[in-house]
Amino acid sequence: MKVIIVGAGEVGFHVANHLVLENKDVVVIDKSLDAIRRVTDSIDVQVINGSGSSPVLLEEAGIRGADILLAVTDSDETNLVASLISNIISPSTKKIARIRNADFDKYHDVFCDQAPYIDTIINPEIELIKTIDRLMSVPGAIDVEEFADGRVKFVGIRLEKDARLKGVHLSKLSDKTGRQGPLVAAIVRNEELIIPGGSDKLMPGDLVYFISEKDKLVESLNVFDKHEEPIRSVLIVGGGRIGTRLANIFEKKSIYTKILEKDSDRCSKLAEQLNKAVVLHGDGSDLGLLNEENIQDVDVVITLTNDEETNILISLLAKNMGVRKTITKISKFSYFPLMSNIGIEQVVSPRLSSINTILQHIRRGKVLSSRSIKGERSEVMEAVALETSDIVLKPLKEISFPKGALVAGIIRKDEVIIPTGESIIKPDDRIIIFARKNVIPKIEKILAVKLEYW
Repeated sequence: MKVIIVGAGEVGFHVANHLVLENKDVVVIDKSLDAIRRVTDSIDVQVINGSGSSPVLLEEAGIRGADILLAVTDSDETNLVASLISNIISPSTKKIARIRNADFDKYHDVFCDQAPYIDTIINPEIELIKTIDRLMSVPGAIDVEEFADGRVKFVGIRLEKDARLKGVHLSKLSDKTGRQGPLVAAIVRNEELIIPGGSDKLMPGDLVYFISEKDKLVESLNVFDKHEEPIRSVLIVGGGRIGTRLANIFEKKSIYTKILEKDSDRCSKLAEQLNKAVVLHGDGSDLGLLNEENIQDVDVVITLTNDEETNILISLLAKNMGVRKTITKISKFSYFPLMSNIGIEQVVSPRLSSINTILQHIRRGKVLSSRSIKGERSEVMEAVALETSDIVLKPLKEISFPKGALVAGIIRKDEVIIPTGESIIKPDDRIIIFARKNVIPKIEKILAVKLEYW
């Protein structure tokens, strides 16, 4: 597979790194010499310095033979023109473009159905809002992904010191809880990712990822001593586009919302745009202001300013003042491993949300969705098994999946199956696969060849 990436910012850089590790042919175009230098210093790919909207440079990059054009520069206009030129030169190349400006929202369908015929449009802000909404829907969750149109949840929770399951072998979960427990797909312990077996123990401090049916989610959370905590009030710090979109969603859900913004002109605009949300003018890191607003009574504080250090500081202040849940927007991937060490668990990133969506559409095979887990060290994906596959109609224990991968769920029409070694995949089943990053190429080979995708 050949992929041309226009834009070597954080998203372009990390997608390129993903794809190179999976032995894909990647070309990166960017007009910034610093961005190009960073790519060449870190990744073994072909690079071209210049504008990705140039037909000459796209030709030089090999657009005619490319499977995918990924346009992810900081300029929506450049991404649109790059897609248009690509469509003119090589109509068969799949085009994925990042478009952030809300002014273009109502034109997304037009861009897909007419020139430039973009196959997939990604808005990082919308993807981030979906992520925040999922986190808020599951009490005590650090990470939440959805599959099978929301019928299956993939949830990450932190096992507390006094949890009743501490020290329990996974094979003994049902004995401890008195019923069949959820399937534990992964454990992160001391920043090490573990694909567990029945002999592995759950330990305090573990980040535990499990699969659950939506209807059984509350029951599954109770197994890990996480209980329902309805969200009635939210404080959003940062009244930019993401904060505004989020406040509109909360208004529709009848969640009492305050939005704190330090720019007075922006506050005036917010007051005009929002119907029920309370707009406050001030600095979110002002301890006195937070006290005045009784922040300790707020269920969730979401920090969305353009400065991630400020977001981190405000989240720490909020937790110290008694707020039970904070969600912190961060862009620098290098910060992610540090967050749990300083007490910040729920972290979201527009860039990571974009990368997840991009990977879904780049993966070979009939991959319906794909999500990076724990700093991109692993992925969980949903795909469809066809009747030509040699993994159907036999027990899972007889299938040679690569080490570091497992089938975490099977969806058969309206039935959700949490699999065991005796479970059998049938044609047209949706399967949820959890895998370490280093075995993704092998999984893709299975999906692309054995499952006869695309």
